[in-house]
Amino acid sequence: MLNFCLIGAGRIGKVHALAVQGVPGTRISHIVDAHPPFAAALAADLEAAVVSEDEAFADPTIDAYIIASSTDTHSPLLERCAAVGKPAFCEKPIDLDYSRAEQCSVAVAQAGITCMLGFNRRFDPQFSALKQRLAAGQIGTLETLIITSRDPAPPPLEYINVSGGLFRDMMIHDFDIARWMLDEEPTRLYATGSVLVDPAIGAAGDVDTASVTLSTASGAIAVITNSRRASYGYDQRIEAFGADGMLQANNNTDTNLVFSGEQGVIADKPQYFFLERYADAYRLELIHFVDALQQGTQPMTDISDGLAALRLADAALASLQSGLPVDL
Repeated sequence: MLNFCLIGAGRIGKVHALAVQGVPGTRISHIVDAHPPFAAALAADLEAAVVSEDEAFADPTIDAYIIASSTDTHSPLLERCAAVGKPAFCEKPIDLDYSRAEQCSVAVAQAGITCMLGFNRRFDPQFSALKQRLAAGQIGTLETLIITSRDPAPPPLEYINVSGGLFRDMMIHDFDIARWMLDEEPTRLYATGSVLVDPAIGAAGDVDTASVTLSTASGAIAVITNSRRASYGYDQRIEAFGADGMLQANNNTDTNLVFSGEQGVIADKPQYFFLERYADAYRLELIHFVDALQQGTQPMTDISDGLAALRLADAALASLQSGLPVDL
């Protein structure tokens, strides 16, 4: 039995706890949270012990840690995992500051611990099927990649203020997917952004609508578009175009029923929220992490992927501020 300590009992922590429950031979044995009522409520459901952070890192019965707490705690907690020599699964990003994230990655590497970053979209069945067919050469050489990601509504302003901005918070997932699909590092980036959804987001120093173009040494081009608003639901699509055809991963809907009549042809709207859309991905990434621990293999998304995606996010912000492309 693998005993996990869950650090962070909020919304995403509960998602990971549910995922662990579905993996045979694993359990959440300990819970840490800065807000005791959250920890107590979840611990009661899981029959887990509520402990302090110091107690969690001193307990020899804990085998691995799941870090689902606020972003500003990620790098210190990863360093504590490195110090005690135990594996960690950590939500993105490593840190909002690249140099601090780099320091953390050095500590993790020197400790030699297994460390997986929560880029769950690589584990989405639709996206992973597209990647497999792309790798198999179904469309020949990849020429253009288009990634669309639109939230149904913006998050609370309190969240915007501590999120690190759209590029580090939202588009960082798409940067990771772009690197994965392209199978090469971008060499140039150009970003544009606007405030079209909520003026308060602009007053907070962020944008709510953005587009980034990535160029590569091979000549392949990736275009990412983000919006904090989509009236029809959570819009998550990928299109890969190559010499021999095109692959598309379209939105998930609750059913695949389509009504055709005098009023028109009507299908279900996309699933409304990320917890619904990526439910399978959250489960499959935890299964992958457990497999890596049991088999002694490297996880698909490690701390180097977190650094690479954060580097692209920082470059996008620099490009937006300067109005110029950034050579990477």
